[in-house]
Amino acid sequence: MRKYVIMGIQGSGKGTQAKQLAAEFDLVHIAVGDIYRWHVQYHTKLGAQVRRAMSAGELVDDALTESVVRDRLALHDWNYGFILDGFPRNRRQAQFFMEGYDVDAVIHLDLPDSEVRRRVLARRLCSNCGMDYNLIEHRPVREGRCDACGGELVSREDDTEEALAARLADYHAKTDPALELFRAKELVVSVDATASKPAVQRAIREQLGLPLPTRKSRAS
Repeated sequence: MRKYVIMGIQGSGKGTQAKQLAAEFDLVHIAVGDIYRWHVQYHTKLGAQVRRAMSAGELVDDALTESVVRDRLALHDWNYGFILDGFPRNRRQAQFFMEGYDVDAVIHLDLPDSEVRRRVLARRLCSNCGMDYNLIEHRPVREGRCDACGGELVSREDDTEEALAARLADYHAKTDPALELFRAKELVVSVDATASKPAVQRAIREQLGLPLPTRKSRAS
């Protein structure tokens, strides 16, 4: 059984790398953000709490987040292991996690703030169908227009220099101490996330001692 936590700043590719590891090693990808979005979409009691926090421009509080993670892991549907994405986000959450669970490694995708800015500020969203674009890797055929429906491509409301600077400062203030806690237990493996997606996946597996990607998985 393999149990991992994956951590990294916005734009570092956590979801992409976690999904590939999960698919190829029969792990359950537990993405806390996806759990919240499901509850918001289906108007549950938890979803209402999440919406209130988002409307106030705040993160969901620690106690609620810890409860969500505890309940999700208690399902024990992860026969071959799990990879936890989006938790912990601060030192308190890391302490909570270490007191109740053991993991094989914490994968840290290391990305400089300058590269985060470059990637995030290049994101675009179709105003009509919602398709995501990135002007670095996924440019539309027609400038400023969605390939699927022809809708106008716009920046996300919170993808501004000011909002991004605030998110970066918040990440370092809260998440860096959580990483230090895991480092003290010699659990952290750091990977340079500026490389290509296949190169990052390969580096993760090398650090964890996992079988390297096959030709087929590299192409997928």
